Amino acid sequence: MFSASRVFSGVLLLTSIGVLVQAAVQVDFQVVQPLTLPAGSKQCTVEILSHTFGNSYGHPEIVQYSPPTNCGAVGSWAGISLNFTVTSNGTQYDRLGTFTLQDVEIWRTSTPEPVSGDGIIWTYVKDVSRYTPLFAEPGNFILELDNVVETGLEGQYATTLHATFYTSSDQYPAATQSNVIIPLGNPANNTGAQESVPPIFSLNVTVPENAVQIYAELQASGNSDEEFWYYNAANEYLNDLPSGTTYGDGPFREVRLLVDGQLAGVAFPYPVLFTGAILPEAWMPITSYGALDLPTYFLDLTPFIPVLTDGSSHTISIDVSSAESNHSINGNWFVSGNLQVVTDPSGKPTTGNITVNNSPLYATTHTVGNINANGLGTITVNATHDLHIESTIVSGSGETTNVVWSQSLQYSNTQYYLSDANVSASPCNPISSASLNCSFVQNVVQTATGTITSTHNGATVLSDTFSYPFAINLTNEFPLKSLDDVVFDHSYERTVIPSPLITGSTIHNRQVAVCKGGGSASPYNNNTFSYTDLAGNTYQRQVNAVNRVVVSDHQSGSLAPTSIVQHAPVIQSTIGPLPARFPGDRRIVHQS
Repeated sequence: MFSASRVFSGVLLLTSIGVLVQAAVQVDFQVVQPLTLPAGSKQCTVEILSHTFGNSYGHPEIVQYSPPTNCGAVGSWAGISLNFTVTSNGTQYDRLGTFTLQDVEIWRTSTPEPVSGDGIIWTYVKDVSRYTPLFAEPGNFILELDNVVETGLEGQYATTLHATFYTSSDQYPAATQSNVIIPLGNPANNTGAQESVPPIFSLNVTVPENAVQIYAELQASGNSDEEFWYYNAANEYLNDLPSGTTYGDGPFREVRLLVDGQLAGVAFPYPVLFTGAILPEAWMPITSYGALDLPTYFLDLTPFIPVLTDGSSHTISIDVSSAESNHSINGNWFVSGNLQVVTDPSGKPTTGNITVNNSPLYATTHTVGNINANGLGTITVNATHDLHIESTIVSGSGETTNVVWSQSLQYSNTQYYLSDANVSASPCNPISSASLNCSFVQNVVQTATGTITSTHNGATVLSDTFSYPFAINLTNEFPLKSLDDVVFDHSYERTVIPSPLITGSTIHNRQVAVCKGGGSASPYNNNTFSYTDLAGNTYQRQVNAVNRVVVSDHQSGSLAPTSIVQHAPVIQSTIGPLPARFPGDRRIVHQS
């Protein structure tokens, strides 16, 4: 397995999948399952890029990639992984990063916030085997990591990216792969593939006429005014809240994929908490789930093959909509995607018909609230979206496939605007009181659940059952935004078969982070994680951090490492004020 060493802040660090020598830097990590790639096969590792991102807005690192020729036949690999190691010191915001290969975004990440003085380091290893057709061809590899260095924000991000290719053999067969991957994103070769919405992003796409299966993968994350989208208030109640409390356009968001203006599928996104969210101390050294590897969403576009294989170009569109009457959102979300296409060996055109199409363009939503004259009360937004499409497809080889694609999604969000009588000397009336001792509570309780299924001739080829319970209890001084206490409780529960090209898995993750007194009273982070997959791999981990130091770490299962990571101590005296953002903070934006 790849191992790298570097000198950072005068301390030698040795990083690998399972071992890290202690050093006086903060070692950040996201809890996730280890790789399931064949460790026993021959491996070839190449450096893709090494670059430091200082003032890097509009200046991505662009390198020319060529596939290795010393790991068996090009494109026949048993798997591919990427190892991304980053170091930084000084103080800095968290920044969004995107990896793009052959115009396809293959990984979206973000940076933990650097700590003043001693700095931080992290390594994340990602399985990218499903993008084998992209790695089999030479082309541009782009890492976009927009950063700003200025007074008070001195941190730069020194990055190194390696790729490891696993040689296939009789014992380790080549990874299953599509025949063609079509990018859905910015087609420019001098920037990342992600596109900003609104407005809706559309691209003309030509699909091979002999396509018999098409699976879409979507990338989407809220940014700037949309970073805390789950805190945004419905427009009809926004003016009843204290000025500057939050943004409008409500908390409901769905990512839509359309074919020639017809809805093909939607995703209810998981609310990723970036490491500068509300209280950065909560995410040291354990980042929130998804911060280093944002989840993606899978849809079956096979029902639209009778439309897409006519030899003409078609308009594929991605947008993000709300529960407002005009479905508007703030600026902005970054979106992109790709189509994994399986073709028929005959080379002859595929034919067929869409026989059932019940796919309403937008979710059914309901909003109710009660905000009093002092700006206190509750707002609840509920949404459902059901979709059902059936098609009959006849390949050039003469095989008939009956496709049934359905989604049933549910969403609920309740926002509580309250006076904390336990903290305030007197009841907090944010609109009528200007008292700096007024303690104002902004709580949000949200859940998104759903069942997604696609069958081909009765056999399940794609399924996704998910639940994303999410709650934040935020108490702060009003009107100064001085944070008192915050409690985060969020889970990622998902059983997914992305397509026949990717092994299905089940993940249960719950993370609770508690910070009292603005983070000054020993921030606490507990992460409980379990993973199983259809190949029989298992992994469990329970890790606790108190005051930014890991105090317990238990790992088990077939994927558990034989040596446990040793986390470096943190020198408390060097921790200074860290850049934070709040739901209604208009002074600070994230990756605008």
